[in-house]
Amino acid sequence: MKTLVVSDEIRAKAPALRVLQIEAEIENPDTPEALWAEMEALAADVHGRYAMEMVNKRPAIAATRTAYKACGKEPNRYRPSSEALMRRMVKGLELYRTAAVIDLINLLSVACGHSIGGFDADRIDGDTVTLGIGREGEPYEAIGRGPLNIAGMPVWRDNTGGIGTPTSDNERTKLSPSTRRLLMIVNMYGDEMPVADIEALARRLLVTYASAKNIQTRLLD
Repeated sequence: MKTLVVSDEIRAKAPALRVLQIEAEIENPDTPEALWAEMEALAADVHGRYAMEMVNKRPAIAATRTAYKACGKEPNRYRPSSEALMRRMVKGLELYRTAAVIDLINLLSVACGHSIGGFDADRIDGDTVTLGIGREGEPYEAIGRGPLNIAGMPVWRDNTGGIGTPTSDNERTKLSPSTRRLLMIVNMYGDEMPVADIEALARRLLVTYASAKNIQTRLLD
């Protein structure tokens, strides 16, 4: 497994942070109908249960927003991915259908409330990935967004640079149909769904929809 390190600068800003690391050998086909049916059912549930003003008060999302503010980022301008996806569901907007592993990570993220990084482990430079805070002028190419200002944002870095933030992962290490080794990082800045339940749901989704093998997990707290 990759070695994940949480820097002292993040510990000082987000002392409650825990990180669930999940790695597996996978396949990443087009999103199957059964997975998309689960996503649409979750979206309907969220749409029926949440008003828009409730989304950023959900415990896991509120904790991530608090971490953003502590690190120096305005979460209303750079929303965590779990919040952005929930807002689409509450609005009843069409969801983006991509590939199996990406969509199952999105489903897991909304189910637990935490922003989750999903990376092609073979594209990561080195064996250690460290969580720090983004710096002014630090280059970062966000998936589907282009250059992203990550100054004051929690960011996972490999030997080359940033690979993931709660707002967006980086193009360089993104998942693709050819991905065969997955690194998933669940960024838990506060408590909501029990960790054992998050892991169990992740395992079920990975085995069912990504033919996952050799699943390994580790909790950093």
